[in-house]
Amino acid sequence: MKRIISGLFICSCSLLTAQTSINSIFAAGLEDAERFTTDYLAPFSESTVYGFSSGWYNTADAKPLGGFEISLVGAVTSHKNKEDKQTFVLDPNEYQNLNFVQNPGMARPVSSALGGLEGTRVFVEGQVAGLNVRQEFELPSGISAEGLDFVPSGYLQVSVGILKGTEIKARFLPKIAYDGASVGLIGFGLQHDFTKWLPADKLLPIAISGVIGYTKLNGDYDISDIGLVEGANQRIEAEMNSWAFSAVLSTKLPIINFYGGVGYITGKSQTDLLGEYRVTSGPFASETYIDPFSIAENVSVVTGTVGAKLKLGFFRINADYNLGVFNTATLGVNFGFR
Repeated sequence: MKRIISGLFICSCSLLTAQTSINSIFAAGLEDAERFTTDYLAPFSESTVYGFSSGWYNTADAKPLGGFEISLVGAVTSHKNKEDKQTFVLDPNEYQNLNFVQNPGMARPVSSALGGLEGTRVFVEGQVAGLNVRQEFELPSGISAEGLDFVPSGYLQVSVGILKGTEIKARFLPKIAYDGASVGLIGFGLQHDFTKWLPADKLLPIAISGVIGYTKLNGDYDISDIGLVEGANQRIEAEMNSWAFSAVLSTKLPIINFYGGVGYITGKSQTDLLGEYRVTSGPFASETYIDPFSIAENVSVVTGTVGAKLKLGFFRINADYNLGVFNTATLGVNFGFR
């Protein structure tokens, strides 16, 4: 469980925290290992982009000049009941060496980094010094096998009113280190309230805004001490960049308000497996891989958000639900002026 938590802090490193040996994955050869890892990590990377791209607004009513709000935002991106994200189809005919122990040559669903399928055994075989060598191992499961049906995210966000109908936003998560892993986040946003330009703005019960937000997440994970593969300087470096564009509508009432928006998220995550890895079993036992591969995942999707915000003086609290390929629930605790 400790390794799973570390993996959640860093975008897209579940492969190394799953209950399997990376040495087994490399036993299939570098090309097969990269193909499998790409498909295995893709849903996890995608859900992480969604989670860290949410929470940019809790109203369409932009703050006036000098108005500010400091928010502690937490979110969970759920993959429960999303079978197409918890598994992917592995076709041995698309691999050079990897095959299933039972019914070899037949494609079937296997667990992704989000999934919970366990007990899927595969093998690789080949000639070594004139002798046939066969290596069997079990494919990794995912975080659902640990009882986790969501990917968490969180950050501190600040919003400040500057010009008429315009506020700027910044979000950050200071570099946090835990059990060999570290992660940090920074982001910037802009919100403009178009209704502020209308003559009857103060009389209107609603506000309409446009919001743009950029988020960048960096993480690294030192895996040298895990002891899964012989080698040196073994680590993961992960980076996620995303843009969120939203059109937002909200009420303008004194205490409780409701808001909703339609948005578009586009982003990219990249995971680099770095260091030296020496395979010690199977037909590729003599192979050594340096900085084996880099995996990139692109995300583009339309989303919808509904939420509510309670305002009690300088203290505010909001909750919303973001609908998309993955659904994200967000809770914000806010302190503000004006």
